[in-house]
Amino acid sequence: TSTLVNPNALKLLLPKSTGQVAAKATVSVSIKHYPAEDRVTYHINGNQKPVAFGEIEPAIRDLLQFEDDPTFSIYADETVPVKEVVALMNIAKRNHYKVIMATSPE
Repeated sequence: TSTLVNPNALKLLLPKSTGQVAAKATVSVSIKHYPAEDRVTYHINGNQKPVAFGEIEPAIRDLLQFEDDPTFSIYADETVPVKEVVALMNIAKRNHYKVIMATSPE
């Protein structure tokens, strides 16, 4: 995990952590949870317009294709179901990317 400041305009309540890493991610994927509607939305690099889950992997591939150490960060609301975060981690695994889970300071 990493303590990061959310670089985008989405209001997310990040889980708290004391862990920090020095890695720098060039791409961020935010997951916003709407519990009352039982849905989540995905946003790349803080873009207010959500993208479909199926569009995330190709978009990340395009954004990280020339990076020496491809890394992306996940910004997920505290209430986001774990399966949504794991799905993003699987994208990282398939493409041999490093992934950082963003948190707020404890």
